[in-house]
Amino acid sequence: MRKGGVVEFLVTMTTRVPEGTSDEQVAQVRAREAENSAGLARERRLLRLWRPPLGPGEWRSIGLFAAADAEDLERTLAGMPLRVWRTDEVTALAAHPNDPTAVSDDGRNVAEFLTAFHVAVPEGAAKADYERADTAEAESAATLAREGSLVRLWKLEPSATEPGVKQALGLWRAADSDELAAIMRSLPLDPWMTVETTPLTRHPSDPGHNAADKA
Repeated sequence: MRKGGVVEFLVTMTTRVPEGTSDEQVAQVRAREAENSAGLARERRLLRLWRPPLGPGEWRSIGLFAAADAEDLERTLAGMPLRVWRTDEVTALAAHPNDPTAVSDDGRNVAEFLTAFHVAVPEGAAKADYERADTAEAESAATLAREGSLVRLWKLEPSATEPGVKQALGLWRAADSDELAAIMRSLPLDPWMTVETTPLTRHPSDPGHNAADKA
């Protein structure tokens, strides 16, 4: 959640164009989609837009949206022209105490990545060691934000299939996957954490880097 009670959502959008649809029809819908996305960006409803790695024939994008609640988000998504061919997977994002309040942007041409964190303390592990690492994580997050590596951090709802596992989602900038992996290994909670990484590429309708930084 951000200021003013606005909730943020990560939406994975998968488009399947029906067979027999002409290239002209596709081009028209995509043009309307780009115009609609620009309007949503001006209204601060669409904050970021990326493309994940795609296989042959795949058409997917990942968007960071802001809305008053899930119903408000659905109205936004339903009004997008590509929704006629699209299915959306929505993940509600909650405020994380280590979410950066300011992010350095030194103008480097770097890639962006989403990371899903799963933190679990094994039975028998020293609780004090984990608590010290958890405390150090906040300082580490602040340092990485000042360096321009950590852009955003959110909490995710606990998984029903993984009781006791804390989950979070991070947006990062790094030169490449090797640099990001080194950053992940440097995190104080690394011994208790598994990470799933999604490389991102800029979408033509992405509002841009500045929209990722906090206002």
